[in-house]
Amino acid sequence: MTDTSPGSDGGAQRHLPGHIAAALARAGERADSAGQPWEGRDLSGEGNPLHNFDDDDGLADAGYAAAVADLAGRRGSEEAVIASLATARVFVPVVASLAEGGIGEHGFAEDKEADMALVTVKAPDGRSALPVFSSVSGLQAWHPEARPVAVFAPRAALSAVQEEAQLLVVDPGADVTFVVRRPAMWSLAQQRTWTPSYRDEGLVELVQRVASADPSVELLALSPGSGVASRSRGGAVLAGGGSGPELRLTVTFRPGVPPEAAREVVGRLQQQLSGTREFAEAVDSLEIRLASA
Repeated sequence: MTDTSPGSDGGAQRHLPGHIAAALARAGERADSAGQPWEGRDLSGEGNPLHNFDDDDGLADAGYAAAVADLAGRRGSEEAVIASLATARVFVPVVASLAEGGIGEHGFAEDKEADMALVTVKAPDGRSALPVFSSVSGLQAWHPEARPVAVFAPRAALSAVQEEAQLLVVDPGADVTFVVRRPAMWSLAQQRTWTPSYRDEGLVELVQRVASADPSVELLALSPGSGVASRSRGGAVLAGGGSGPELRLTVTFRPGVPPEAAREVVGRLQQQLSGTREFAEAVDSLEIRLASA
């Protein structure tokens, strides 16, 4: 991933809503916005919207850590990791950025106003991604100046959608960096169960229906794309967590179909599939392999 956090060349940032930025800016003060001291007050319980994280130790969610360990040990799956994120707490990094500056009475530059901004990163293919972290220590190692904001992963996914990010990246720079691709990210944001495109029987029927009109096609097969797998920092291959291509479509032609005709068929298939809403929503990225019977 290429870091485009505020302060780097070409940095991309999005500003948080004013009430959230104000709350973060007051973090650490001895009184609330009304001047009432925090000391002696009990903020736990159902009345506090952040009570879920009152006793948070900043460590990785146990369910997510177990799902990633199973994936690394070839016992788990991408689906299991996404399912663990559905109930996991993660940390979103935010940083202070100067919104307004000026020259003070002594002639020195002074900060007049600062905003809190989400940090975004750019994937190798140019797509925007929102980084999140399973632990505070992981976030601080990645960006020492960022503040960790604890949220449930579905809420982080919703923020990514609102920020027009196409990917959610869990623990960038860690031993295992897990990329949540767009369809899975949308499922998390909507709190729906995610089915990978390469296991979606509905897509198999859709693709076969689209291709059935062309007599030169003998067989179509869907399988995981070359970008589904990822590697740990130590070089171990994991069967999930990659940024794409997500889905491979293998097109087998009948004997005697010339290469030029095969390429034309593939072009028509791509155009028809990309124009189908069901396919476009379920598939993050596609690669096509040609074969002959």
